[in-house]
Amino acid sequence: MSLKRFLSLHDFDSAARRRLPRAVYGFVSGGSEDARSLRANRRSFEEIILRPRVLVDVSKRSQSTTLFGRRYASPIGIAPMGAAALCRVEADLVLARAACAEEVPFILSGASSVALEKVIEQAPGTWFQAYVPANRPLVERLFARLRDAGYEVFVLTVDVPVSSNREHNLRNGFSLPLRPSLRLALDGLAHPRWLAGTLALTLLRSGIPHFENFSAERGGPIIAGMPRGRDAMSWADIAWMRSLWKGRLVIKGILNPEDARRAAAEGVDGIIVSNHGGRQLDGAAAPLRVLPEIVAAAGDLTVMMDGGIRRGTDVLAALAMGAKFVFLGRPMLFAASVAGETGVRHALRLLREEIDRDMALLGCADLAAVTASLLDR
Repeated sequence: MSLKRFLSLHDFDSAARRRLPRAVYGFVSGGSEDARSLRANRRSFEEIILRPRVLVDVSKRSQSTTLFGRRYASPIGIAPMGAAALCRVEADLVLARAACAEEVPFILSGASSVALEKVIEQAPGTWFQAYVPANRPLVERLFARLRDAGYEVFVLTVDVPVSSNREHNLRNGFSLPLRPSLRLALDGLAHPRWLAGTLALTLLRSGIPHFENFSAERGGPIIAGMPRGRDAMSWADIAWMRSLWKGRLVIKGILNPEDARRAAAEGVDGIIVSNHGGRQLDGAAAPLRVLPEIVAAAGDLTVMMDGGIRRGTDVLAALAMGAKFVFLGRPMLFAASVAGETGVRHALRLLREEIDRDMALLGCADLAAVTASLLDR
């Protein structure tokens, strides 16, 4: 596929809408309930006003940065996304290889369908994210598996104590656990490229995808759903995990400065300010809005962010407000669904080119110059 006509991340969204069955596209793109948080994520960036500096020598620009002791080419990474195999054969591996090639981090979801050992073998430096129940023996086994595989960064998602109310999925005939139906079958038949290139090819290669990485053991098929028991987790479990996991420990899903302070007190290494892409509590704050408060409360913690980022100016706005790094999910999965690893690499390069151009136009030669003085609301 020629990618010349893909000029921004928005173009991958449009192409994925045409390629994917309505139920699958809706599963990836949608939010919860009335989608207030989903819309607020984008709106928070649209309200930002930029105030560039001029007559600054920006002829030697650099957007490289260091995170957890590793140098990355850009301050962007690919967020974890569960059930990505619905969009592309071995999508987790596609995303990981693309990120590795472009020298940015990829966070493998615990709800992925490619074994974590295979992913890090082909994409060294991959991070791992999990939704774990309050089951310490299970977590111990998972940590042992991650250590044996060579993972250094563990990301715990904490904003999913229970599943959210995603009404749009039900209206589209989609659910997790996945329940085959005539409606889904007709939806697939109406999208022959996805039917042949994703569903049929996946079944031929490996059968029904399984959740491979919930614990030390292989999980069930995606039609069986995710493990329960996350609603019993508390800060005591975080303290216990910190004592057990000697690598980098990151908590994802922080929106309240009190939680940022508590995370710092428990000795975690970093937090990701996130409302789960607007997919959990509808009405939850847009991460960009609360980012300055959380940075102020976080002390020496590494503060990262996701949610609503689509342009280079969005990345720079988040950095100016105090984020060390940002992550994107949906645009990268849509790029994978449209054009595989080549598509993801193209999407990352588009964003990197925007960041470079926007830094020059803002009067910033490096990321240290990207500060709150460049912004207004």
